Amino acid sequence: PYVMTEADLQVQVAYYLRLQYPDVIFHSDYGSGAKLTRYQANVQRKQNGGRRAYPDMFIAKMMNGKGGLFIELKKDGTRLKKKDGTWFTSHLAEQAEMLEMLKMEGYEAYFGVGFDEAKEIIDNYLGKRMSNKERVAKEGF
Repeated sequence: PYVMTEADLQVQVAYYLRLQYPDVIFHSDYGSGAKLTRYQANVQRKQNGGRRAYPDMFIAKMMNGKGGLFIELKKDGTRLKKKDGTWFTSHLAEQAEMLEMLKMEGYEAYFGVGFDEAKEIIDNYLGKRMSNKERVAKEGF
């Protein structure tokens, strides 16, 4: 059976954005989730200032005083945290730290696990809005 990769998920989310929000400017990080050569990965790392945890997607639309929306996309079924509440991997912990830093800079920034969750985050940001309080209660971050 076919298993969707993170790169496939990015394409699916980009397609959804183009269809549902054609006037919204967005950017998706090509290198994220892709199998890059050592050279390509090195260039990608340098282009991002050495940071490995930069989110996969950015929606450049100011909403409700926020400067835009960052989403770190994860394929369906990805577990973010262990039962004890710690991050499942050190890379996820780095990504969570980056999302928090972006929030402190005035952006919305979330993990989106699978297409449905990514779509919900986008729709909440661009359309009907779930309050931050509700989101924190739901997601825990």
